[in-house]
Amino acid sequence: MKNKIAKFIGMAALMVVSQIALADPVVVVVGSGSSVGTLTKDQVADIFLGKGGDLVPLDQAEGATRDEFSNKVIGKSATQVKAYWSKASFTGKGNPPREVSGSAEIKKLLAANPRQIGYIEKSAVDGSVKVVLVP
Repeated sequence: MKNKIAKFIGMAALMVVSQIALADPVVVVVGSGSSVGTLTKDQVADIFLGKGGDLVPLDQAEGATRDEFSNKVIGKSATQVKAYWSKASFTGKGNPPREVSGSAEIKKLLAANPRQIGYIEKSAVDGSVKVVLVP
């Protein structure tokens, strides 16, 4: 019985590692017509935490893309970012970025407003967006 449990745990760990290795990297983007140039991680983190910048951030719905962005760019888990915004909202210090369904909606909204910024999977990059950060 112990041997079966150990094998199961080993297979589950291998599957998780495989999924992480296969995950599509996240990139931070603006609309192709935007005048925004390359940004640093700190600049993007500040924008998405409401600490400055003229750009309006767009957040993806909860999931792997949002998790990767939160970890790699903001330096916090998606749960920690959610807690940050809960506290900020409760104390009247700000509201979280608008949440959208995914990369296709991000690209559509960025095309309509050059003052917005979002993040998408690298494989979703096309001529409608300009990459400003590859974390």
